[in-house]
Amino acid sequence: MNLAAFLDLGVPESHLRAELARLPIQSEYDIEVRTGAKMGISGTHVKVHAQDTDDHRHHATIVKMIKHARYPTGTEQRALAIFQAIAVAEGKIHNVPPERVHFHEVGAVDSIIDIIGAAIAIEYVNPDIILCNPVELGGGFVDCAHGRFPVPAPATQELLVGAPCTYGGVDGEATTPTGAAILGVSVDEFSPSGRFTPNKVGYGIGFKDFVIPNVVRVALGEYVPHQPAMAAIGHVNIEANIDDMSPEAYEPLMQTLFAAGAVDVFITPIIMKKSRPAHIVSALCATAQQHAVSDALLNHSTTIGLRIIPFEKRMLPRDVVRMETSLGTISVKCVMQPDGRKRGKAEHDEVLAIAASQGMDYGEASSLIAAEIRLQFNA
Repeated sequence: MNLAAFLDLGVPESHLRAELARLPIQSEYDIEVRTGAKMGISGTHVKVHAQDTDDHRHHATIVKMIKHARYPTGTEQRALAIFQAIAVAEGKIHNVPPERVHFHEVGAVDSIIDIIGAAIAIEYVNPDIILCNPVELGGGFVDCAHGRFPVPAPATQELLVGAPCTYGGVDGEATTPTGAAILGVSVDEFSPSGRFTPNKVGYGIGFKDFVIPNVVRVALGEYVPHQPAMAAIGHVNIEANIDDMSPEAYEPLMQTLFAAGAVDVFITPIIMKKSRPAHIVSALCATAQQHAVSDALLNHSTTIGLRIIPFEKRMLPRDVVRMETSLGTISVKCVMQPDGRKRGKAEHDEVLAIAASQGMDYGEASSLIAAEIRLQFNA
């Protein structure tokens, strides 16, 4: 339903299929896309037809699959973060390390397509912020790989710790572990208090029939926070002092922290007692991801302890626009300062690509593009 909603919103089906084709499982599934309707609401219906197989994969196998596909950084990190969140939740429930978790429902081919497809679609839309109303989980019972459980399934509830939920709106499972993982990792603000102006709406039509329409709605638009220059509270800085790790190990550690849900990772040199040189590894993330990120830091570094420091963020309102320059059209991240002035910065990867295509030095191309952006803002 999530994939269907994004396709209905405007993500090209050809783009989704081409990106999914990077995965080494093409012979294991087929995607059917058609129009559909529930209780008078029309939209897009997506069905993943998977082969009848019991090949439900381990977390480590799926991680290798995603990295082997060489997706753009945003797609890869989001997909890895969603599966990491599921692994942490399942590991906590079954008392096993995340890397040893054997996925059942979410390790099936259709769930792999759902999750990686979600990362592809979100990366294509490239939103500045993702908002979500309280999540309806449903009621009654659901049959899982481990037996019959009351709704919500244990993994679903674990994945939505910290998120506002409602219960009993329908008789049945309204949110699956896959859906909970996508929301838990991707949503920046639940129950948004600001003003949202939708510009385009997509509907993903489900299979089941409830007393209310079984539909996922995705809207793309403009959001003004209740306090325009303040981001929602609910962020932590997870950090550790490390003095016994090889410098070569920091880069893979940083990538692992990003994959676990960190939005920024940085390393600060320090001097500890007895004049020992060391580093502080800092990972910033939303509160919902603090367990996954802290586990990643403890599992993939030599530290035996860490600090979790809550903090508030103040962020300037921002937008990404396409601007014309003498070297070509480029994406520019624009922000509004408190004094009302605007400033912008070109996306690094696009500057790098333009410099290569023009046979120019990166610094020369970057300076020229930055100067032309300033002129346009001051015009």
